[in-house]
Amino acid sequence: MFRRTFWFTAGAAAGVWATTKVNRKLRQLTPESLAAQAADKAVEAGHRLKEFALDVRAGMAQREVELNDALGIEAQEDHPELPAPRRPAALGEKHPYNRNEDH
Repeated sequence: MFRRTFWFTAGAAAGVWATTKVNRKLRQLTPESLAAQAADKAVEAGHRLKEFALDVRAGMAQREVELNDALGIEAQEDHPELPAPRRPAALGEKHPYNRNEDH
């Protein structure tokens, strides 16, 4: 009698666990969830690309200083070493669409 009750309870628990797991996975595969995941990855890639570009810019400036020192050229103050980074038209203005407002 106890064996049947044990296995019945174990089977019911396994069924609930499996159903919960499947429902979670199905929610992750909805178009809205996939779009949000893709947008998050795109934003993350953009941040990594920006960091890479800033590292390259710093490396370029450092290398230019090294080359100028090796060649005996003094940097002119009226000419910046590198052009200033591009800025959006209005500083502080964010993109009008915030995808987090949809959720």
